[in-house]
Amino acid sequence: MSFNQFWMIVRARYKLVLGTLLVTVALVLIISLLLPKTYQATNTLVLNYKGTDPLTGQAPPAQVIDHFMATQVNIVESENAAMKVVAALKLDQQPTARQQFNAATDGQGDIRNWLGKRLLRGLDVTPVRESSVLNISYTSTNPAFAASVANAFAAQYKALSVQLTVEPLQQASGFFTQQLKTLQDNLEVAQRKLSKYQQDKGIVSVDSRLDVESARLNDLSSQLVASQGLAMEAGSRQRMAQGSGAGESPDVAGNPLIQNLKISLGNAEAKFSEIGQRLDKNHPAYQAAQAEVDQLRTELNRQIRITSSSVGNNARILQQREGEVRAALGAQKTKVLTLNRARDDMSVLSKEVENAQLAYQAAAQRYSQVQLQGQSTQSDVAVLNPATVPTDPAGPKVLFYTMASVVLGIMLGLGLALLAEMLDRRVRSGNDLVHLLHVPMLGEIGWGEKSARRAGFLSGPLSRRLFSS
Repeated sequence: MSFNQFWMIVRARYKLVLGTLLVTVALVLIISLLLPKTYQATNTLVLNYKGTDPLTGQAPPAQVIDHFMATQVNIVESENAAMKVVAALKLDQQPTARQQFNAATDGQGDIRNWLGKRLLRGLDVTPVRESSVLNISYTSTNPAFAASVANAFAAQYKALSVQLTVEPLQQASGFFTQQLKTLQDNLEVAQRKLSKYQQDKGIVSVDSRLDVESARLNDLSSQLVASQGLAMEAGSRQRMAQGSGAGESPDVAGNPLIQNLKISLGNAEAKFSEIGQRLDKNHPAYQAAQAEVDQLRTELNRQIRITSSSVGNNARILQQREGEVRAALGAQKTKVLTLNRARDDMSVLSKEVENAQLAYQAAAQRYSQVQLQGQSTQSDVAVLNPATVPTDPAGPKVLFYTMASVVLGIMLGLGLALLAEMLDRRVRSGNDLVHLLHVPMLGEIGWGEKSARRAGFLSGPLSRRLFSS
């Protein structure tokens, strides 16, 4: 349908459109004037959201914070809050309320729940955009009742917010109590394991003993090196002193007694040589000199053997000392390695004790904080503006309803005009003839109904149907 056709229909049926508009406006105006006056009271709250998890103490994700205001609106509009308002205002004890409840439900159900649902019908909770302010409005025919209900909803919301905050903290406190007992048992078990290990190993402090034993190990290593050097030197002296050239050994040649014996032997041999040139071997002086030389040589050889034996004994002593130092070094190494293993095991046990203690301290600290917060009765909600008894009615809005009825009446009138046109189709243009009669149109004369009547054409019902516009 084109705009021209639509306009022709409106012009043709303007009385229907205008009548519908007038009837709609009149009805809405009469109903608005007959409706009782309503009053709206508003309580303004300020919300301070902390947003910490009672168990971890961490802030929630950003999306949870973004939905905080919507959640608070749902809390205020909940049946729980409404039932608390009913109990606070003692509405369930009023005879009128009981009569209405019995008449509506035949006494079946909970009157507080029924009254709470009725209160929610007049409640309007709107958060201020990009703000932490929440408006709680209540509409009623009684201005004082509207103000009291709005303030009651605000008060019960504050109490409910405290309850919803404290209950998770109290549950968390019970959880931390159980965890603290478990962590304390773990700490005691770790401490007992560490103490038993120290008693079994006889260790007070691994680090101090390890330092002493390591120093002793280093000292034994130095002694072993020194003993090996001395033993090697003594072995060389022993081999030299016990060979065919024992007399040339420094230990033998440097012996004062041997040196004196060599001097005495040299003097005795010189004396014997002189006597041998002068006397016969059977001479007593010759035999005495020879006996002295033999005696000195025998004593010298004996002293050389004694000195060589002492050199060998010294070498054996040094070798034995080297063996003892080597054995002591091996034992010390084993002891140090044992202490290293003990230190590793003790470090693990000490770490277990430390971790258990840290976990217990962290849980105890968090438990104290949660317990303190769980005992708090302070709310994060503050009243910015309490609801006061309104003096001007908030409804019915006669002007608004009248303007809306004008728009509604026009739309309804146009709809009825189109419906009437569909039920009683009229020919209003040449295109209508083509579509309705399915015949070609040769031409169109632009005259109206009055001109046709004066000319005497198309008089009667057909003319009225053709030129009703």
